[in-house]
Amino acid sequence: MTKIGIILGSTRPGRNGEAVARWVLELASQRGDAQFELVDLADFPLPHLDEAIPPSLGQYTNEHTKAWAAKVAEFDGYVFVTPEYNHSTSGVLKNALDFVYAEWNNKAAGIVSYGSVGGARAAEHLRLILAELQIATVRQQVALSLATEFENYSVFKPGDYNEPALTTLLDQLVAWAGALAPLRQPAGVTA
Repeated sequence: MTKIGIILGSTRPGRNGEAVARWVLELASQRGDAQFELVDLADFPLPHLDEAIPPSLGQYTNEHTKAWAAKVAEFDGYVFVTPEYNHSTSGVLKNALDFVYAEWNNKAAGIVSYGSVGGARAAEHLRLILAELQIATVRQQVALSLATEFENYSVFKPGDYNEPALTTLLDQLVAWAGALAPLRQPAGVTA
């Protein structure tokens, strides 16, 4: 069965992203076409990239890198839950993306963003980064405004109208993760 990681892209104290990621997981878990798992970057305390060899060569030396690579490799696709910090995604998410390479390749991703303008600018930056990692992003996006989806800009209370957008994102993501599966097979292996 297709396995999707919901990557919580903020480790900031008091972060809004945890409630958003749990909302995504709650709705996604009601589906029968894929398995979903929340992956909290706070559980993978990666320092600033400290591998001497470029990740594209796959020669990881540090235990934290190997643990992160193993987790990333488990999935066929991802939902990235990203805040918008200074018109971009979070530094901790960018760092986590930079740590490994082949483990991301030929997989699909959807983006759920939040911020003052729904995190739209963070999502656009994230799409560029993901493309370089050979991750195909789906068109549908969920953009959550701090002004309308968070009481006092801090308590997540999504409107029901967000659910169809998330459903469409997940539909596209599961389909694309499946479509890319042959590219993830080693040469000569058939599913």
